[in-house]
Amino acid sequence: FVVQFFISSVSSLECYVCDKQDGNTEKCLKTLRTCEYEEDRCLSEIRWSTTPYWTQGAEKQYYVSKMCATEAICDKKIKDSMELCHYIWYEDWKCAECCQGDRCNYYVTLGSSSLGSSLVLTLLSVSLAIRTLL
Repeated sequence: FVVQFFISSVSSLECYVCDKQDGNTEKCLKTLRTCEYEEDRCLSEIRWSTTPYWTQGAEKQYYVSKMCATEAICDKKIKDSMELCHYIWYEDWKCAECCQGDRCNYYVTLGSSSLGSSLVLTLLSVSLAIRTLL
């Protein structure tokens, strides 16, 4: 029993978790979960859209979700978002990515080679585009 507990606690993955938060801040950077044994990946999803409820003149914003996941769930989420993962600022889009390793989903990198730069560049591009329109 002691050996089994030791092995399962040593091999347990920790991921940041949050659900539809406006940006990769606060809860998405402070809430950790120890994943179930079969969940061997951390999954991050980012969505760019208006508020989930209708409001006149609603501005678009980021919604970030993070969770523990299995390889099958990761593959499905990435495949399902592939067509919508285009970063066109005036359209709704969503992207998903998975990583392996404790707390590996701190940053929402979405394929960036340097951690965090993809989100920063996207935010800068969007703010410049909005300023150009105004």
